Amino acid sequence: MSTFVQKAFSELTTTELLEIYRLRVAVFVVEQDCAYQEVDDADQIAQHLFRQDESGHVLAYARLIPEPQQVRIGRVVVAPTARRHGAGRQLVTTAIQAARTTYPQAKRIVIQAQAYLQSFYASLGFQPVSDVYLETGIPHLDMVLPLTK
Repeated sequence: MSTFVQKAFSELTTTELLEIYRLRVAVFVVEQDCAYQEVDDADQIAQHLFRQDESGHVLAYARLIPEPQQVRIGRVVVAPTARRHGAGRQLVTTAIQAARTTYPQAKRIVIQAQAYLQSFYASLGFQPVSDVYLETGIPHLDMVLPLTK
């Protein structure tokens, strides 16, 4: 399997961007049946972390968004064909390392996790900091991974 690539928005090829949006919309809008503005302005300031197959299809993706004192990991998604083989854990582990390296001044990493994935994120060191709430009709909670220097 290929390695993860990290690129700024301006570095993405049009084909890479198409494949990223194709996966995000297929999962977050169609599979999860949520009508919302999936493509947003955060894409322009984010670092995009992704892995592709030999045909160029994106298998796993997350974006890193710099915020004051922290980095937000968002749009964490694994293609249905790549699930249940550790791709999610590899993706989030790689995203944590990329956040540390790319934004060394950050004091924490934050995520807006789907509630059913709370134990998965907790196994990677994230701690819940909110009650469960609905976001686009899906239960979520905010979680934080403190970064120690």
